[in-house]
Amino acid sequence: MKGLYVTLICYSWIHISEQGIDNVNGSFKSVSVYCDDQNCTFKDNVIDWDKADAVATFNDTLLSTGWGILDVAAGLSSKNLKDEQIMFAAGFAEGVLTAEHMENQFTNLYDWFSPSHEEKLRVKLEQWFIKQREWANNMIKNNPNDPLWRHASYIFSQLDGLLAGYKSVRGNKKDSLDIFAVNFLNAIGDVLDLRYILNPSSLKDWRKFSPEEAKHFFFLSGHCSVLIKMLPGFENMFMSHSSWFDYAATNRIYKHYNLNVADPSTSSKRISFSSYPGFLESLDDFYLLGSGMAMLQTTNSIFNYTLYQYVTPQSLMAWQRVRIANMMANSGEEWSNIISKYNSGTYNNQYMVIDLKLIKLGQVLPDNTLWVSEQIPGLVVAEDLTALLRSGYFSSYNVPYFEEIYNISGYPDYVKKFGIDYTYQLAPRAKIFRRDHSKVFDLNSMKSVMRSNDYRRDPYSEYSPIDAICARFDLSSSPRTAGCYDTKVSDFNMAQKFQADIISGPTTQSGLPVFTWKGKFANISHVGLPEAYNFSFVRTQPSL
Repeated sequence: MKGLYVTLICYSWIHISEQGIDNVNGSFKSVSVYCDDQNCTFKDNVIDWDKADAVATFNDTLLSTGWGILDVAAGLSSKNLKDEQIMFAAGFAEGVLTAEHMENQFTNLYDWFSPSHEEKLRVKLEQWFIKQREWANNMIKNNPNDPLWRHASYIFSQLDGLLAGYKSVRGNKKDSLDIFAVNFLNAIGDVLDLRYILNPSSLKDWRKFSPEEAKHFFFLSGHCSVLIKMLPGFENMFMSHSSWFDYAATNRIYKHYNLNVADPSTSSKRISFSSYPGFLESLDDFYLLGSGMAMLQTTNSIFNYTLYQYVTPQSLMAWQRVRIANMMANSGEEWSNIISKYNSGTYNNQYMVIDLKLIKLGQVLPDNTLWVSEQIPGLVVAEDLTALLRSGYFSSYNVPYFEEIYNISGYPDYVKKFGIDYTYQLAPRAKIFRRDHSKVFDLNSMKSVMRSNDYRRDPYSEYSPIDAICARFDLSSSPRTAGCYDTKVSDFNMAQKFQADIISGPTTQSGLPVFTWKGKFANISHVGLPEAYNFSFVRTQPSL
């Protein structure tokens, strides 16, 4: 098998685009990591299967394809390592290969988070991270026999390794990243809520919004579009996710982890997912898991600000619970149970878990194929929604499905003031998905739906570039660099091989212009990013 892996590494320059197989321009790096506990060294341009604690490759093709591709394998040598050591080595390898991109990502995202670099907010956030880690460390120490806390220790070990790997190549210079920066990158989804909790004056009174302000607030608070589609004869399933966030975040890395931990409660040692430099999670989320499951996510809004009273650092942040659930769970119900424990109430999402193991193409979907969970501060609701998928599709668009979550979150009050566009059934994307899911019959038609934005002609978009499956805020009357900036697509058979077709950048479908940072957006921080986003889909799969 080691010979096969080496062969695959040699071909990791090759991707499949819409035009076929092309060689893409970029730098290719590999590394082998050797650790004595948490003291690690590395060798460049070496894949040492026999002795290394971790090996990794990075195809740095961000500027030519819109994506870098990272493969990390750890714990595959004959050495007898503790699981925490395996995870530390994996993080170290990633930090070595992606250090420069980590710096660029932090520069761009921190500028977005705090344009004026408000020191008080940073200090509060740093203190929150410290308190949360201290609490988690105590829980790990006091619960050695609890699989959840063992897996929490693995995630934190990988985080510590990531910072150590970064520092091994970038040093401890005054301007180098520190533990705050690495925590900030991983917790950026959680920070979307923490910034309000730590600075309550920044919470806007939406009751005073104009209709246009209400629309922008809603779409900038919620993130992403998802479609899960079963063909009419159940002969194939497609799953796709389009991310919505600020374009400054588009330093994209698609990651493939092969983490050979020995813990018997680990269900997924292989994890493939869309991600970013310095992130150990997807954030989007789009995951293909070694347990034979896939997980996708969209973000919901909180209009009932009293819910934030339940947020405390004595909890597991969303990115941590997602990684733990992804490693441990072997069913959608198990996944939902894990994500509900120690709920931080930050980064409040709808999670969709598809158990591909249960599916036999051409046959009726069994119960438990699709589990959906929704989180708000103080509450997680989850249910088997396979019955909806049997009707052809399940879509997600930043409005809670579960009535209890919808009501407590404050959506009814928002609808009462601003109208039916914020209801589950009659939101613009609800109508577009209800109309267009039937157009999906293969991979290309699925891509077309998920990249769609025909706002100039589509009445369901209300002639707004925001009200589309793949939104373009930069084309709106109050332009800003935000919206839908990628799409990931897989089908049933591709998912078995951890394959996905991925594209980066705002959509150009229906004749929309290519987004460029030049001109009116030139002064917005976009260090290391492409100047223009005119990319095609590329196919990725693990090579280690």
